[in-house]
Amino acid sequence: MSVQFGVVGAGQMGLGIAQVASQAGFSVFLSDLSLDHAKKGKEKIDASLQKLVSKGKISEEDKKKVLEKIQPVNSIADLKTCDFLVEAATENISLKCEIFKKLDEVAKPGAILATNTSSISITLIAAQTKRPSDVVGMHFMNPVPVMKLVEGIRGLRTSDQTFAKMRELSEKMGKTVIEAKDYPGFAVNRILMPMINEAVYALYEGVASIEDIDTAMKLGTNQPMGPLTLADFIGLDTCLAIMEVLFDGLSDSKYRPCPLLRQYVSAGLTGRKSGIGFYDYRSGEPVPTKLGAF
Repeated sequence: MSVQFGVVGAGQMGLGIAQVASQAGFSVFLSDLSLDHAKKGKEKIDASLQKLVSKGKISEEDKKKVLEKIQPVNSIADLKTCDFLVEAATENISLKCEIFKKLDEVAKPGAILATNTSSISITLIAAQTKRPSDVVGMHFMNPVPVMKLVEGIRGLRTSDQTFAKMRELSEKMGKTVIEAKDYPGFAVNRILMPMINEAVYALYEGVASIEDIDTAMKLGTNQPMGPLTLADFIGLDTCLAIMEVLFDGLSDSKYRPCPLLRQYVSAGLTGRKSGIGFYDYRSGEPVPTKLGAF
């Protein structure tokens, strides 16, 4: 399958998408704020692939072939030849809308525009373009190379052809696609984020400690990691943004973000990416933090 695959955003999600698309045989064009940012993103993919080589999961030749298919570019304007484009920017409504206005200007007729948003309305994003039938939700899970799910979401005007193409490419990348309606949080985060938010409330109200909340959910419900550890992995700022989308979109108090979550984000304690969240990662060891200990 000869596909030119554009990725907007060289953060964790964008790089994961670029990697699996390249491994599937697609020609990948990687865009970020600048060519330098995109090149640094490719270097991170190189490092990720090298770990697979060292574990014997892929060969050096496989790694070389994957990297050869990834081309960093200057800007969104350089994605004009792509058949399929995925936006993987920060979970911010204004930013995503602005990106889709630009994509609408540069993408060739017939190109499909997908968004990796985990909670924001596909219908709203599609309305920023003159081609809403070509816009679709394509929510990958983190980390993209490992997680098998893609959550597919139709906007109000997404065509059957667009959704089918998204499914086809996702399956080519080794993913299983589920279809969710275009409601706040879709299916995955409509269920997951309130659980994480409730775990933060349990901490906030003194029900149990950070460690005990995580241990309880790991051993009591057989989850691979506790909800507070997971929140750190996702990013507390991202968790808060999704809870705000749920709360604003559904107008139900059960989706109210926990004040403690807001406080952590305001303090810049956003999890692994900042070095500290509910756990302290700066020492190289996840050390539980204590309220008031900062």
